[in-house]
Amino acid sequence: MPRHFALPACLVLAIPFAHADNNQAVSSATGFNPQISLILDGNIYHDNQNGGGAGLLEEMAGIGHGAAAHGHGHGGLENGFNLGESELVMSAVVDPYFDGKLTLTVGGDGATALEESWLQTRQLPAGLKVKMGKFLSEIGYQNNQHPHAWDFADQNLAYMGILGDHGLMDAGVQLSWVAPTPFYALFGIEALQGNDQEKFGTLIENADTVDLVTAAITDPLPEHRGGPRLTTAFLKLAPDLGDVHALQVGLSFAKARQFQQIIDEDGTAQSSDEYALDGDQTLTGLDLVYKRDSAGEYGAGDFKLAAEYLRLKKTMTVTAADAGSPLAMGDKVDGLQDGYYLQASYGIAPRWQIGLRHDVNGDTNELVEAGAKVAFQSSQRQTLALSFHPSEFSRLRLQAAQGDIYDETGAKTALKQIFLQYTHSLGPHGAHKF
Repeated sequence: MPRHFALPACLVLAIPFAHADNNQAVSSATGFNPQISLILDGNIYHDNQNGGGAGLLEEMAGIGHGAAAHGHGHGGLENGFNLGESELVMSAVVDPYFDGKLTLTVGGDGATALEESWLQTRQLPAGLKVKMGKFLSEIGYQNNQHPHAWDFADQNLAYMGILGDHGLMDAGVQLSWVAPTPFYALFGIEALQGNDQEKFGTLIENADTVDLVTAAITDPLPEHRGGPRLTTAFLKLAPDLGDVHALQVGLSFAKARQFQQIIDEDGTAQSSDEYALDGDQTLTGLDLVYKRDSAGEYGAGDFKLAAEYLRLKKTMTVTAADAGSPLAMGDKVDGLQDGYYLQASYGIAPRWQIGLRHDVNGDTNELVEAGAKVAFQSSQRQTLALSFHPSEFSRLRLQAAQGDIYDETGAKTALKQIFLQYTHSLGPHGAHKF
C-alpha cells in the first residue's frame, strides 16, 4: 500500500521547491512560489453486477495472480455517486539546475498518498537529463499519464491485467537522452527500487503468509533482494511530419529481478494445497500514437489514434509446497501473458469529442507448470465515450462499455458499465506530454 500522510504534513514537505526564472533563483529561505494546481474528479457509475464490475476486472484471468499480493484499492466503484481521486500538484524551477514536482492524491475516503516527488536536471550537456525521486515510469504511452489526462474514464484492460490500475511508478533514478538527429529520438533507462508494485514485481512478506499456508510451511519465500529490483529501458521516435500531422513510435522493456506469489489452489486458506513461487518477470512493449490537428475551432476535426501492446513473461521456481499441492519444491513455473488496446478520438464539433476503444487482456495467457500447460481465457471490452469541454479547465464525459470478462476458472461474465464523469482543474497546470 502507498504510504499515507496527513495533508498539512505533506504541504510542509514541498517547502524546498522554490521558484526561479532563467536568470536568478529565489532562495527557499526568502520565497515560496511554486505553481499549485488541484484536479477534482468524480462520477455517477452503474454496472450490471450491482457495483461489482471493478472487482471483477481486478480478478481477470492472468499469470500474475496470487494471495497476499499488494493491493492499491482502486476498484472501489459503487453503483451511484463516487468521488474519484483528487490531485494536488506543486511544481517549480528550484534553481538554474533543477526542476521539482510533488503530486499528492486524495481518495474518496480522504486518504492521502504521495504519488510523485522528483527533481530533474536542467542544464546537463548533450541532451542528457536525470530525474530522481518517485515518478511514473516512461515505459509505454499511457503509463506516464495521470488519470485526468486519460482519453477514457478508466484504465485499459492491458494495463490492468499486467501492470495494475496505476501502472508502473516507483522511487529511483532515470537517465534520458535526446539524440542530435533530424527527427525526435529519446532514449532512456531507469533503475527503480521495486517497492509496493500492484502486479509487476510484486513482493510478499513471509509474515503476511502465516494465515494462508499450513503450519507445516514456515517462511515459504526467500528474503527480498536489495534494490534496485526493477530496471527499464525505452525509446521514443517521432519523425517531422509538419504542422498538421504528428506520429510517435515507442519501444519499451522492463525487468523485475524478483517476483513472488502464494498460490492457493482451492481458494481456502490453510487447506494443504498452497505453494510459493519466487522468480523474475520481463515486460516488452510497443506503442504508436498519431495525431492530426485540423486547426478547427476548439478541437473540432482533431483526430487521435493510439495503440499499445504489452507482453509479460515470468520465470519462477516453487520454493515451498504443502502436502496437497499439485507442485513440489524446485518445480519450474513459466508464464506468458499479453494485452493491447486500440483507441481513437475525434472532435465532432467545437468542444465536443467522441472516443472509441477496444482493449484486451490475455490474448496469450498461459502457464507451464512442471512441464504441463495451463491456458486461461482472454478478456475483452469495447468502450464509447462522449466528452464535452466547456473550457480548457473542465471536462464532462459520458462513457458506456460492454465486454466479456473471464476469471481463472474459465467462468465468463458479461460486463456492462456506464460512467458520467466530471474532471476540473483549478490553478495553473503544465501541458500534457504527447
